[in-house]
Amino acid sequence: MEQKTARLTVLIDPDKKKAFEALCAQQDVTPSQVVRRLIRDYLAAHGVGYASGPETATPR
Repeated sequence: MEQKTARLTVLIDPDKKKAFEALCAQQDVTPSQVVRRLIRDYLAAHGVGYASGPETATPR
């Protein structure tokens, strides 16, 4: 898990937001957890590493 956080503001259609939040609640995850996972997957799919990511972490 990342040590620090930063805010990302996203504008979305209110109906999509409501449906997204309802689906997240049904799956017992927060919208933030889903967005973080989407970003991690997107970065990995494009081979982009980042300081706190597993692909750049030093093995113990």
